[in-house]
Amino acid sequence: MADTQADPAAQPELMDEDEPFFSNLDLFLFSLIAGLIVYWLIFRKKAEPIPEFKKLESTPQTTRETSFIDKMKKTGKNIVVFYGSQTGTAEEFANRLAKDAHRYGMKGMSADPEEYDLSELSRLTEIENSIAIFCMATYGEGDPTDNAQDFYDWLHEGDADFSGVKYTVFALGNKTYEHYNAMGKYVDQRLAELGAQRIFDLGMGDDDGNLEEDFVSWREQFWPAVCEHFGVEATGEESSIRQYELKVHSDLNMNKIYTGELGRLKSFENQKPPFDSKNPFLAPVTVNRKLNKAGDRHLMHLELDITGSKIRYESGDHVAVYPINDSVIVNRIGDLLGVDLDTVISLNNLDEESNKKHPFPCPTTYRTALTHYLDITNPPRTNVLYELAQYATEPKDQENMRKMASSSAEGKALYQSWVLDSCRNILAILEDFPSLRPPIDHLCELLPRLQARYYSIASSSKVHPNSIHICAVVVEYKTKTGRVNKGVATNWLKNKMPADNGHKATVPMYIRKSQFRLPFKSSNPVIMIGPGTGIAPFMGFVQERGWLKEQGRKTLLSASSVSTFVSISSVSQSEEAKGGISKMYSE
Repeated sequence: MADTQADPAAQPELMDEDEPFFSNLDLFLFSLIAGLIVYWLIFRKKAEPIPEFKKLESTPQTTRETSFIDKMKKTGKNIVVFYGSQTGTAEEFANRLAKDAHRYGMKGMSADPEEYDLSELSRLTEIENSIAIFCMATYGEGDPTDNAQDFYDWLHEGDADFSGVKYTVFALGNKTYEHYNAMGKYVDQRLAELGAQRIFDLGMGDDDGNLEEDFVSWREQFWPAVCEHFGVEATGEESSIRQYELKVHSDLNMNKIYTGELGRLKSFENQKPPFDSKNPFLAPVTVNRKLNKAGDRHLMHLELDITGSKIRYESGDHVAVYPINDSVIVNRIGDLLGVDLDTVISLNNLDEESNKKHPFPCPTTYRTALTHYLDITNPPRTNVLYELAQYATEPKDQENMRKMASSSAEGKALYQSWVLDSCRNILAILEDFPSLRPPIDHLCELLPRLQARYYSIASSSKVHPNSIHICAVVVEYKTKTGRVNKGVATNWLKNKMPADNGHKATVPMYIRKSQFRLPFKSSNPVIMIGPGTGIAPFMGFVQERGWLKEQGRKTLLSASSVSTFVSISSVSQSEEAKGGISKMYSE
């Protein structure tokens, strides 16, 4: 028995000899760790193309697409005119300056800063006798325009060396705003800080006065300064230079013709978000009513349905709408010029290297161009009169048109009184100069683009998440010539009535963000004063404060509080309004 009983002390030693070096758990953990290491190595390898992507961005092919320097060298140009434009005026001025260059033995191009790499500005010194001109508009509360936002951010954050770069700036703004010409002033100052050489003084254009005269006066002094700086002389060439050539289409498929779209062909038939200035949303009109019962004015309230559009807005934002011109004016222009407005045409840029292939979406018809794309109701600028003068067969008509387009004191006074003060649009000018019958394609080339109209949104998205409200006065007035002029957008909107027959009246629109906001704390008291600007944004603010109160938030909105809603529509009402504010405080 004693021989068969195991020694307890020796038993563990025998077990160690039989047990494997790694247990199953060890093997499992080892395999798991090895697998994770292999997976990590593979994953890391897949992420490595990031440096290669950066390298591809600097390849010659990509640089050619965004390099204004390469384009200038290729086309023999030495002047580049950048524009920051929200309504098209700065772009128009830039095109005029670029076109001016040939009269001084130079070649210019206008450029959208959004389309080019502005860090290349330091390379402008590679081009002899080169200048960068900046036509910069200020938008909102001293903000850059949408297309100049990236340029502004880059200037603000960058530390480039612009030594040797020659530049000048013309600023566009309105002196009634606090931040008058802020963007133009900033670009002018910042370029100098970065070492660029200002070759002519900053130009200041005031839209509250006479923006055209400000620009013309600055331009007339700018070019002689350029000639003196570079030691060149004006060529004296005053002939008209066409930028686009006409192509008439006789057998084009109707599905390839633009009918009012701003970007993608057939975008109004096949709507796709996101919606913006190039791709507006067709919002159905669900409400259109007149608010006032007395008086001559027509104050209208519209509601636009944005259900399903994924459009979001906040109180204080703007809604931009794209109107169309009155068909009566369009048809009258066609009759005076003796053309078939339904002719399908394209205007193609003669500069094949230009990013702007057409002045408006092409191919299209003259009727569509005059209805959807061109501004035919505002008084034409002096450059349009100058270009059209050559087509006046009466010497007296031609003389008067050229005089109004000149920089002489007499010419400026005549343009001010005969065109601006009398509110003559292109139709009125054609009617009052019977010998003036220009080719319609050249007229279409010269007229500026019809711009979107911006309205402060008169609703709160908290209360109306699927609806945008517009509150506006219909513009209609008699001019000194006895003609009745009508506001393009307000009269067009006035007729946008919700239909009962299933056909929806729609408005092409998009949202433009604003910095105009209520205080973050709903308990902060607010005094709302609209000195001639209207009550629309305040309607949204009041709705929002009411909604917050319903949610249980502390607000100051009652009639006896210091939160007051005052609209001052004229100077004569200001004292009464101030008295109203004092009364509210005393309560």
